[in-house]
Amino acid sequence: MPVASARHILVADEQQCLNLKAEIESGKDFAAVAQEHSLCPSGAEGGDLGSFRPGEMVPEFDKAVFSGDLNTVLGPVQTQFGYHLLEVTSRN
Repeated sequence: MPVASARHILVADEQQCLNLKAEIESGKDFAAVAQEHSLCPSGAEGGDLGSFRPGEMVPEFDKAVFSGDLNTVLGPVQTQFGYHLLEVTSRN
């Protein structure tokens, strides 16, 4: 079964998510943006979620993490929690 490591930023609305994605793609540090803006407690650790397997996260999140490119900012991904930016740091 595959295992992935990822980090994310959770915000309340899609427009903020798009704005933060543009900032990161323009060179701003993902972890710093997570610490400043993420509504998830993981924001304090730069959005780091550690390692997990399929089914341990909500389906929308799993789909992006286990099919998206590595080390690329993915999203916005909408879940019942809000809008996420994701970065898959490893997957096997």
